[in-house]
Amino acid sequence: MRNFAKILSGAVALAALAPSLAMAQDAPTLESLAANDAFVFNTLLFLIGGFLVMWMAAGFAMLEAGFVRTKNVSMQCLKNISLYSVAGLMFWIIGYNLMYGGTPNFFGAWDFTGYKFAVEDVDTGYASYSDWFFQMVFCATTASIVSGTVAERIKFWPFIIFVVFLTGMIYPIVGSWEWGGGFLDSKFGFSDFAGSTLVHSTGGWAALVGAIILGPRLGKYVDGKVNPIPGSNMPLATLGVFILWLGWFGFNGASQLAMGTISDADAIAKIFVNTNMAAVAGVIVAVIFTQLRYGKIDLTMALNGALAGLVAITAEPLTPNVPFALLIGGIGSLLACLTVPLLDKLKIDDVVGAIPVHLVAGIFGTMIVPLTNGDATYGGQFMGVLATAVFVSAISAVIWFALKLTIGLRVSEEDEYVGLDQAEMGVPSYPEFVNS
Repeated sequence: MRNFAKILSGAVALAALAPSLAMAQDAPTLESLAANDAFVFNTLLFLIGGFLVMWMAAGFAMLEAGFVRTKNVSMQCLKNISLYSVAGLMFWIIGYNLMYGGTPNFFGAWDFTGYKFAVEDVDTGYASYSDWFFQMVFCATTASIVSGTVAERIKFWPFIIFVVFLTGMIYPIVGSWEWGGGFLDSKFGFSDFAGSTLVHSTGGWAALVGAIILGPRLGKYVDGKVNPIPGSNMPLATLGVFILWLGWFGFNGASQLAMGTISDADAIAKIFVNTNMAAVAGVIVAVIFTQLRYGKIDLTMALNGALAGLVAITAEPLTPNVPFALLIGGIGSLLACLTVPLLDKLKIDDVVGAIPVHLVAGIFGTMIVPLTNGDATYGGQFMGVLATAVFVSAISAVIWFALKLTIGLRVSEEDEYVGLDQAEMGVPSYPEFVNS
């Protein structure tokens, strides 16, 4: 009887342990847990970085609203929310497939069927929805660069048509050359971490060509003299720069493309610091330069100095140490400051200073990458800058000229004098000062 009791108690114990043993057999391995964690953190990085870059659209809108005159503020706000929407649509219809279609030829992989989100699998490393969103907001940023340069004299609809081509074709093709495994990546070893050239110079070249074809604002250049045209709201412009500065942490930080390991997290932290310090140097250099050059400090130059520093560090925010990040941001800012009077001599009217900031500082930031990144070469970087310049300028010129010869680019002199808020919208931002 005593033996039977022992056997019975043993059976009960085994029965109690059975579920635990089964669960132990079905428990995930450490490798699968790590893969799941990496998937979650990588996806989270794309989403957080994406909404920070999306917030940059608000920064561009506020910066431009502050830099234009009161009679054109509503139009700039309309252009910015519209271009963001158009970019989202075009990047889904064709842009993403063109940029990441897996065909490493000059014109990417043409596919008008719209992006099809993948069935998720841990092995992919991230959710496809998150990747598309992160890449889309970069596309919209490129269009925002053009908006400010051609402000106050371009018609709304021709501008939007240009944005359709820029976001649906021009930017995705340029991006495919490097980030889509195209010829700049495979043949020249071109390196552009977050897009000093692929995003910022692309927008800068398109803006430069547009400004030349469109011509300057009325009264900007008269009898060989440059007549400054002050913006409407410097506090608003300053807010815009702070928003852009914040968004840039997503722009550069999430371009690490992974946050599932300690080394990735450490890299992102370093990118944040370098990004911030480059902007810091940009402001300080612009403040000192304008004080020494003009005898007074120029707030607009200080604001654009911050942005120029950010653009310059964007090509390689990971490999520099802090002193090099300060140097890169400071030189980018100085070059932008020097470009402003050069554009005036050439009678190229850039309302917000996007060409000095995004084009000039973008080229510098791209060319300086080999200084801190031994995997890049100056020859490869030059090929990336040159290919982008030739392609974007040529295609942009064709589109701008086609629009000019068909539906027209520029508003009438009367409409420009009245302001685009009244002439094209009928919704002034500041009704009390509509003709100021």
